[in-house]
Amino acid sequence: MIRFASLGSGSAGNALLVETGDTRVLVDCGFSVHETTARLNRLERTPDDIDAVLITHEHSDHIGSSAAFARRHRLPVYMTPGTRLGARDVSYPALHEFHAGERLAVGGLEIQPFTVPHDAREPAQFIFSDGACRLALLTDAGHVTAHMIATVDGVDGLLLECNHDPSMLEHGPYPAALKRRVGGPYGHLPNHEAERLLGAIDHRRLQHVIGMHLSERNNRPQLARAALAAGLGCQPEETLIADQSVGFGWRELR
Repeated sequence: MIRFASLGSGSAGNALLVETGDTRVLVDCGFSVHETTARLNRLERTPDDIDAVLITHEHSDHIGSSAAFARRHRLPVYMTPGTRLGARDVSYPALHEFHAGERLAVGGLEIQPFTVPHDAREPAQFIFSDGACRLALLTDAGHVTAHMIATVDGVDGLLLECNHDPSMLEHGPYPAALKRRVGGPYGHLPNHEAERLLGAIDHRRLQHVIGMHLSERNNRPQLARAALAAGLGCQPEETLIADQSVGFGWRELR
């Protein structure tokens, strides 16, 4: 069984907790050390419960306080060499580098990193497996690729970016350069691309699909839910969206 919960998801900070048995990993640490600890407590976990921290890429809403958090709690941290080069603070107590396609093992979790198109040095997203179930994290990607589709095809759980509605982004308050970045091929996944990915994969095993990394200015939960529902062939009220302030509570795959 795999259990997972979000501490928060969005441009102000990201962190995901994944566990199986007595193995627990924190994916990204985009909040302050104090806030991360408080959000873990909300999920009835403490930093001492964590076995490792995985970093997807070096943008501040993901790498955040990871170095300070790891130093304080003597935790190993995993990231790509490109992410390390892009990081401002690399004074980790134990740093392990990996490339996409290299499988990792942390306790009872097998972790498969895979590449996504994003404007970072060497970004990675992950599939987590306990040998029976697979959970995919797929955010911070500018567009859907054949590799992404093949990688998440047939998973049991999918945490999928629904960052923005293109019309809201176009007519929203962002400066033109930021609009081009977010909406470009190496920016963030819009609702309709999330819908397209869901329509392209085998989702017969899916137990959970959760929309992630919603923009608070360029999207609305009801628009993201409609896109997920269209891709899954279900009703919007059957879908779930991660929140920036509270993430989402524990879910499990069996």
